[in-house]
Amino acid sequence: MNIRPFLRMAKWAHRPPGERRVKLVLGAIGLCLILLGVELFIGWPEWLTIDGAPKGRINR
Repeated sequence: MNIRPFLRMAKWAHRPPGERRVKLVLGAIGLCLILLGVELFIGWPEWLTIDGAPKGRINR
């Protein structure tokens, strides 16, 4: 494993991020989990599904 992640963890341990950044990251993770839950329990809407086109071709 590379040493860079360990250096980043040490930096965060000595100088933790601010409260606003922690709230932002937790909010983004929460939003992703909500979207995942909606997709798993309700399903993907048909109107958001893309019609499959062959690779390398553009429909005109």
